[in-house]
Amino acid sequence: MLKLFYQTELVEAGCDEAGRGCLAGPVFAAAVILPEGFYHEKLNDSKQVTEEDRYELRSFIEKNAVSYQVAMVDHEEIDRINILNASFKAMHLAIEKLKTKARFLIIDGNRFTKYKRVPHACIIQGDAHYASIAAASILAKTYRDDFMRNLHPDFPEYKWITNKGYGTKEHRKAIEQFGLTPYHRRSFSCTNSQLELDME
Repeated sequence: MLKLFYQTELVEAGCDEAGRGCLAGPVFAAAVILPEGFYHEKLNDSKQVTEEDRYELRSFIEKNAVSYQVAMVDHEEIDRINILNASFKAMHLAIEKLKTKARFLIIDGNRFTKYKRVPHACIIQGDAHYASIAAASILAKTYRDDFMRNLHPDFPEYKWITNKGYGTKEHRKAIEQFGLTPYHRRSFSCTNSQLELDME
């Protein structure tokens, strides 16, 4: 069962991103502050939840969270500042927009660039342990999926409606056949031989 809070003295927001390992499109991040007693039996790391359940959870989170925000950093900025910094920037943007200000942050992963003077804790696989990080992962994932799905009609050859920009075989073959779109990340290795390297 997911823990609700890392600590209880300060208003706490959970943060996570989606799309870090993709070859195309932006990286999305979300920040979520949950209330006491928040619970949904299906809430988990977004990668462990079906697509249908993710959208059910998104509605539940948006209805019941104390505050939530989603932000993105586009592919061009990813190429300028690198994907790690872009992920942190997207989290910062989401935190900044929260209507209820977070006084403590819990971050999925092992690294984070400090946001102003707000203390934080980095938690490896935090989306499998803390409800607010899992909620943030659900929001980031579904909003990013919607973004890529909306691009699909303009670039149907790349099958973003199913692969969402990740380096699947069908996506790699489309890049080989049709080349890069304006939404591909030029700083990423997008040729087939290089894609055999460690991509998410």
